[in-house]
Amino acid sequence: MEFDWNNPPFELGSLNQREIEESFEDPFAVRLMPDSPRFAVQARFFNLGMSAGGLGIYSIYRTNGRLIRVLMSRPFEPEERFFYQKKMDQTLS
Repeated sequence: MEFDWNNPPFELGSLNQREIEESFEDPFAVRLMPDSPRFAVQARFFNLGMSAGGLGIYSIYRTNGRLIRVLMSRPFEPEERFFYQKKMDQTLS
């Protein structure tokens, strides 16, 4: 997986590029397709994954199938952590 980090369109804040990349490599990452016309037209996708250090990260991204362009990332909100955990539990059972 290759990432395009040229001029990121958002401030990394408390995150760093490596943590964001690790969240995409998480074997239990949840990738969602857009469910609204607004995101579908712009071909944006959602990723919920954990970094190697255990930090939950929510990202919005674009991809051409080879290159990922992260448009926004932030730490999980409590509801996202719950959703991620629920999906992981379903996968493991």
